[in-house]
Amino acid sequence: MLERDIVTAIRKYLASLGSDVFFWKEHGSVYGTNGVPDIICCYKGRFLGLECKLPGGRLTELQKRAIEQINRAGGFACRMESVEDVKRVIARVDLERSDTNA
Repeated sequence: MLERDIVTAIRKYLASLGSDVFFWKEHGSVYGTNGVPDIICCYKGRFLGLECKLPGGRLTELQKRAIEQINRAGGFACRMESVEDVKRVIARVDLERSDTNA
């Protein structure tokens, strides 16, 4: 399995969530920003930065810094190794929303 296979599977899962989600794959290029997570997502109003890695893969210092900045700014960012990881994040967002609406 390659990292791009994880990205593809996560994008397919996010697309299955319908109108509750907006996302895109950040492409590294001379016009991009180094360290930005692979997938930028807004799910039910919550900003998510999903950095996709193979199991055991390491984050670069720039990726660590971007994840820290997103979390400090009130978003949620972390490394993802599978669709199951993303499902846990989505469940967490849903739980947060249900707690604030109770």
